[in-house]
Amino acid sequence: MKQVLRFLHSLSLHQDKTWFDAHKADYLKARNTVNDLASRLIQGIRSFDGSIGPLSVADCTYRIYRDVRFSKDKSPYKTHMGIFVARGGKKSGYSGYYFHIDGNGDHLLAIGNYFLEPRVLKVVREDIELGGGDFRNILSGLASGLYLDTEGALKKVPKGFPADSPDSEFFKLRNFCLIQHLDDSFILSPGLSDRLISVFSTGKPFLDYINRAIDFCREESVPRYLL
Repeated sequence: MKQVLRFLHSLSLHQDKTWFDAHKADYLKARNTVNDLASRLIQGIRSFDGSIGPLSVADCTYRIYRDVRFSKDKSPYKTHMGIFVARGGKKSGYSGYYFHIDGNGDHLLAIGNYFLEPRVLKVVREDIELGGGDFRNILSGLASGLYLDTEGALKKVPKGFPADSPDSEFFKLRNFCLIQHLDDSFILSPGLSDRLISVFSTGKPFLDYINRAIDFCREESVPRYLL
């Protein structure tokens, strides 16, 4: 992983095609290393979460090239390499297991989804309200270091949900995602894939909770005559 970190850090300092083309071999070597990690993560995650189904490395990894068409930041290359293992692949809309290595040392592990449709969000909130504390129990079983991302949360409990509930803070969330920021020592220590898989496995009940709401909404949107 040292070579991956070196390449991504250098790329963050040289955001131009001339440099990238001159270091294409370094990029391909880094990409192969990350692809190998992705393959091991897919296999390891499938050992405790069979719902992900058959996935290829291409289903779970991303291009290094940025889409700058609608961005003020015209930097042509991403400075991280990410892996997202989710049922149906990275474009399926399901929540999943995410990891990325960042060129500036802000590595990230995440479980969940940063974008939930409003109808899915409403169902998740309703499930929490009616669950009698089951969501809190799920959170109590997470690996140390994982926490709910509260960025973008509402200031007040949304209309229709009880402000005096022990789960009121969860109703304010606009997305449901567990995160853990990692440093270089985590990335470079032996057994990276095994350690990631171990953390991911503790988040499976959380992921099941969110994906259950996604499934419900998708089933509800299918015309009855097709069921």
